[in-house]
Amino acid sequence: MSALFSPLSIRGTTFAHRVWMAPMCQYSAAADGPDAGAPNAWHVQHYGSRAVGGVAHVIVEATAVTADGRISPFDLGLWDDAQVAAHRTVTDLVHAQGVVAGVQLAHAGRKASTDAPWRGGSPLADGAGGWPVVGPSAVAFSDAHPTPHALTVEEVADVVAAFADAARRAVAAGYDVVEVHAAHGYLLHQFCSPDSNVRDDAYGGSFENRTRLVREVVTAVRAAVPDMMPVLVRVSATDWVEPAGWTGDDTVRLARDLAPLGVDMVHVSSGGNLPHVRIPTGPAYQVPLAARVRAEAGVPTVAVGLITDPQDAERVVADGSADAVALGRPLLADPAWPHRAAAALGADLALAPQYERARSFLA
Repeated sequence: MSALFSPLSIRGTTFAHRVWMAPMCQYSAAADGPDAGAPNAWHVQHYGSRAVGGVAHVIVEATAVTADGRISPFDLGLWDDAQVAAHRTVTDLVHAQGVVAGVQLAHAGRKASTDAPWRGGSPLADGAGGWPVVGPSAVAFSDAHPTPHALTVEEVADVVAAFADAARRAVAAGYDVVEVHAAHGYLLHQFCSPDSNVRDDAYGGSFENRTRLVREVVTAVRAAVPDMMPVLVRVSATDWVEPAGWTGDDTVRLARDLAPLGVDMVHVSSGGNLPHVRIPTGPAYQVPLAARVRAEAGVPTVAVGLITDPQDAERVVADGSADAVALGRPLLADPAWPHRAAAALGADLALAPQYERARSFLA
């Protein structure tokens, strides 16, 4: 029996198998007006087609907990009750395919207020489509980015409350899983890394202080959702500048700290907090990072990063490196990747009856 296509149960949720859709920003929501931050027809077809394509879990892209926490003006959001109904159009379609629906809650911090990638991705000036950015310290992401406003302790508390409020809206929108985004150089990662956090108060300096915000957010989110709802945290396991910056040792320690707070899985990625870092990419290059967290912290993990071959994905789960794999770009190129992988591994994966006539083309 294929390990990749075996079921997985977490709290009150059972995933049909271990091939999941990683969160990938679409930068396709309305930037302003009554529909700002709300999913639209693009998002419905995008996530619905991957659910039809056979993934067991769709994790909806980074969804901002505040308007100024968006990466771009075109990000999804759950900072307003008015956005809930549109999110439900996504979860209803995903659920109709028997697929678990999750959402990644995020705040971009000093990397907020940028244009869409296909329009250059450059920082947008306040008043020219952008807004002032915030961070743990007045340290810009790069020379091209504005210097962020260093959040006060009171404003940090507001961020925690915003994550909790967004989590409650996620429940109302029908999501089955909430993932807290603490990776890729966004706000929670910025607090964790000494390269972006030079504070000297309770949120800076020591490891305990720098990770305090992540722990507070996780605690607030856990309290805001049902006990049987899985909570994941996505981390960057390394800034790729070891022994400086945020390191693999730090990630293992953080994972150990998060598990007692109610985190069920750690979704292990890397990088994003520093520009111009050389990352040694290659097939499944981040899997060893997930394997280390799983082995040393004793928490279930999700592996992600250039996992493109079904046999490689099978080995990730079979050898205990991770409990699930999340695919990004392979699913953009081929929504039916899970069906092709199941055929290659001899697994039985149900196909939507409307598409059954195409089964022979998936082998």
